[in-house]
Amino acid sequence: MKKGMNVWDIIAWIVLALILLWLILKTLGIINTPMLLTYAPYYGAVYVAGWAMATLIRATYDINRVDRNLSHLNKNFHELDKQIKMIQLNYAKNYSK
Repeated sequence: MKKGMNVWDIIAWIVLALILLWLILKTLGIINTPMLLTYAPYYGAVYVAGWAMATLIRATYDINRVDRNLSHLNKNFHELDKQIKMIQLNYAKNYSK
């Protein structure tokens, strides 16, 4: 998976910044929005929450993939360890005379 932010991450940060800006301007009384627009930040917050959940799901998938890879490597190292012990035993038998 590629590193860094994708388009949806950037959009989510922009939405979050716009919600914060809107809340500050609304609190200061600079803007006076109609009732329909009053709910816009809540819709934005729902979007950001969905983005966060998608990011969490991607992270969980990546962690599970790393866990599977580590299990596979652990199995391979165990096999390698057995082979090295066999080589050591054969070496000890042949050269301990």
